[in-house]
Amino acid sequence: MISAEVYKQIVFELMDELPDAFYKELSGGVIVSDAVKAPDYARANDLYTMGEYRVYSGVRQVVLYRGSFDRVYPYADEAQAKDLLRGILRHEIRHHLEALGGIHDDTSLEAADERQKQAYLSRHPDDRSSR
Repeated sequence: MISAEVYKQIVFELMDELPDAFYKELSGGVIVSDAVKAPDYARANDLYTMGEYRVYSGVRQVVLYRGSFDRVYPYADEAQAKDLLRGILRHEIRHHLEALGGIHDDTSLEAADERQKQAYLSRHPDDRSSR
């Protein structure tokens, strides 16, 4: 498992790979949280939120969840972590860019995430309703 310091260092390096224009209007910046976060629709301990694009009170922000990363990838070395985090950061930045561009159609990442959510739910029926 990589340390919190190494995780943050990798995130900063990965941020530098992207053009400054990608951070336009990302007023809340990119935040690293130590939290372990699961989506509210998770049915078991098998789904974690690695990153999140949030808009609240006019603030646009990307949050990366180091606790979730450590839970899912406890044996990732620095090189593996960098590859994984590159994908996570770019995913969240794409959400930001699509939101700025008003892209919410079937080609959007938002739509792709919803399809993944529905596929997950179809594999994990909500057994809470039978209680």
